[in-house]
Amino acid sequence: MCSPIKLEEKERTRCEIWTRVMGYHRPLSSWNRGKQSEHKERCYFNEPALSKHSTT
Repeated sequence: MCSPIKLEEKERTRCEIWTRVMGYHRPLSSWNRGKQSEHKERCYFNEPALSKHSTT
């Protein structure tokens, strides 16, 4: 079994998070602190898949 890869902080690459707001894609780093805090409080969900055939 392989052991998990462990990197020191200096070896890691910063990951930029982008999100879509009002039709535009923007990096979170360009947001003010209030908007960044609001983003952390967002709830995420998955919609169930729709059936291909009508049940009526």
